[in-house]
Amino acid sequence: MQAKQGDLFATLDGTMVVSCQAEAGMPLDAPGHIAAMACSVVLGGASGIRIEGAANIAAVRRMVKVPVIGLIKAKRDDTEVYITPSLDDVAAVVEAGADIVAIDATSRPRPASLKDMFAAIAARGRLSMGDVATLDEGRRALDAGADLVSTTMAGYTDYSSEQRGPAFDLMEEFARAGLPFVAEGRIWSPQEAVRCFELGARFIVVGGAITRPDAVTRRFADEVAAWSAHPQLKRNPK
Repeated sequence: MQAKQGDLFATLDGTMVVSCQAEAGMPLDAPGHIAAMACSVVLGGASGIRIEGAANIAAVRRMVKVPVIGLIKAKRDDTEVYITPSLDDVAAVVEAGADIVAIDATSRPRPASLKDMFAAIAARGRLSMGDVATLDEGRRALDAGADLVSTTMAGYTDYSSEQRGPAFDLMEEFARAGLPFVAEGRIWSPQEAVRCFELGARFIVVGGAITRPDAVTRRFADEVAAWSAHPQLKRNPK
């Protein structure tokens, strides 16, 4: 898409981005499958796509015209940060065609400083999203040059509270502090999605509730199994 920076976030305000990702080794873990998934959610109303991996980003970029948020998940021995952890990863995400580059912007040690990471993204003419777990991290990310912060990492660091659903408390903190933010993580229902907007999110990112058929199926299967485990609840056929 490569839209002008001033226009790009405006096109996403008040809308839903869908994260199209597949865990390594799962049946959908292939660029062609990810691209097909992205096309499907755009048909359903997604205003943007969040994609992991350079090959997947490139495949999706060829198929959709909506904004693409790109990232690379890379496990390293020298850091716990794994969402676009290095300057090389930033370059790869941009080269693959992402409009917005998402990085882990938590306070954990990292190969390159946040300032250098966000500067590298800006130098390549792209917008940046800092995935954080706390209010202080959100402030630091914006001070370091992030265009937006997201609640993506809330509950996924050893110092942030475990979350069973969306990080509504963190969203409230961002709103009170006047920080521009994106809501992402554990948004499982349309009602939760609307609540994120009520709390001040510029836009939301929904993933597993839409694009992980194994997880969606498991939610149904668990409920069915729980019901089946209680014979007294079963009705006798007439």
